Amino acid sequence: MLQIIVPELEKYDEIKNEFIKSKEQVLQLEHSLVSLSKWESKWCKPFLNKDIKTNEETIDYIRCMTMTQNVPKQTYDNLTNGNMKDVTRYIDASMTATTFGNDTKDTSREIITSEIIYFWMISYNIPFDCQKWHLNKLLTLIRVCDKKNTKEKPMSKSEIMSKNTRLNNERRKKLNSKG
Repeated sequence: MLQIIVPELEKYDEIKNEFIKSKEQVLQLEHSLVSLSKWESKWCKPFLNKDIKTNEETIDYIRCMTMTQNVPKQTYDNLTNGNMKDVTRYIDASMTATTFGNDTKDTSREIITSEIIYFWMISYNIPFDCQKWHLNKLLTLIRVCDKKNTKEKPMSKSEIMSKNTRLNNERRKKLNSKG
């Protein structure tokens, strides 16, 4: 969970011809499957893609992440650049000690939406309580389940010979040996 403090701010409302002062607000935010699902339900497009979000979409995602109750709408208009950087760092954090070495992330063209993630949870018997975890931690768990459940296909004779030749060449080079 991330806690940010949106500072108090005084703005001039030209329509009402008056100053409006907002109070400091502490927001508790959670980047989870629940918040992702809320956002996708409203915007009807995937959140987890390379497309750049508009300012309105980004602020609305923060609104979907908010666990704090009864937050005035104007609070989201008062988010600072520092608040936005904190939120971005939090969203990008792995939140796990699990690593996958040199294994590159999935490069498939599949569009990942909240429903796809729920499907994966069901497929791997991941309890629905996990939908409240940090999203990156949940996706890592799903990836681990996939790796552990996927049997490696056996290498062909030519693949084995090619691998052994490569390893032998590497060792010869490292040890300055001819054989």
